[in-house]
Amino acid sequence: MADGAQMAVFKRNNVKVSGKGTQTMLFAHGFGCDHNMWRYVAPAFENEYRVVVFDNVGAGGSDLSQFDPAKYDTLHGYARDIIEILRATESTGAIFVGHSVSAMIGVLAAIEAPELFDKLVLVGPSASYINDGDYIGGFERSDIDQMLEFLDTNYLGWSNAMAPAIMGNPGQPALAGELENSFCRTDPVIAGHFARTTFLSDLRDELPKLQVPSLIMQCSDDVIAPEAVGRHMHAQLRNSSFVQLKATGHCPNLSAPEETIAEIKKYLQQQ
Repeated sequence: MADGAQMAVFKRNNVKVSGKGTQTMLFAHGFGCDHNMWRYVAPAFENEYRVVVFDNVGAGGSDLSQFDPAKYDTLHGYARDIIEILRATESTGAIFVGHSVSAMIGVLAAIEAPELFDKLVLVGPSASYINDGDYIGGFERSDIDQMLEFLDTNYLGWSNAMAPAIMGNPGQPALAGELENSFCRTDPVIAGHFARTTFLSDLRDELPKLQVPSLIMQCSDDVIAPEAVGRHMHAQLRNSSFVQLKATGHCPNLSAPEETIAEIKKYLQQQ
């Protein structure tokens, strides 16, 4: 990638590179978050890997002027950004670690450009959040519609109500506070758009197309991605492994970083 194009990608997604290794390990954050959500996990891999973190457009230190509602109407727009980040960092055969919606963004990117990926680590993924016949996504469509309406009309109130539910771990209220603060730093208009793209997406038909090996890390007692969702992912993804974490809630990268690190390292060493 030419230097100008590379710099544009780095600026757009606030890309940061660290570590001593040659193989790239790319960490992608979930909805309403930024790359700081990986600060307890990513450094544990810097001795062995070239660690890359970034912010989705609209989050953290990304270039908000690059937000294009048409491009980001589907998760494929975010997947194209992942591909461009890997090419801008001259990465092939990368390990991708994605949390929540970014796990699915990574799946789409790996389907489109499999040569850029060696393995995927999917933390709390969901191919579809909405119940459909025998498929248990965790929510009825009416639940999602009410949540999105609440977000549109009272974003701060939504952030205050949703952060504890998403984070879980009521014994550690500081974690929910951090997530709420992260939500509040996100532009409400962009957050509302991304929420629709996230919670109304249905990528179940994409799962059989993935060729890259993957690890599904399923949290216990996760209201956003219940166990049935993780089991469905495992059944549909060829060359996939499944681990049920002891960690509860939806954000083990914050609530249980040691367990998260240990399971990722175990998977990488087994492969």
